[in-house]
Amino acid sequence: MPDRNKTVIGGTLIELPPLRYTPAGVPVQHCVISHESSQQENGKPRQVTLEMEAIAIGTVGQALNRLVIGQQLKVRGFFAATSQRQRRRLVLHINEFELLN
Repeated sequence: MPDRNKTVIGGTLIELPPLRYTPAGVPVQHCVISHESSQQENGKPRQVTLEMEAIAIGTVGQALNRLVIGQQLKVRGFFAATSQRQRRRLVLHINEFELLN
């Protein structure tokens, strides 16, 4: 079942705090992505607006760190709980991204 947790979403980069490093020296980049779209639900259009927390680790994190607020991007990754205690709060782990503007 590892293939069932894959996500592709487009949005706008709205928060990009400074790049940080783990004690082992691995780069970690947090960010927030804003998404707006129209989706079909039960045969009717639905406007979707959300902001999601995301994280990129290693070389993807370093590349994400070079972006600027307001850039549009498409990201691919997976969802994971923010911690063992907060299993209902999800964060998107970015495996790759591409710029849309």
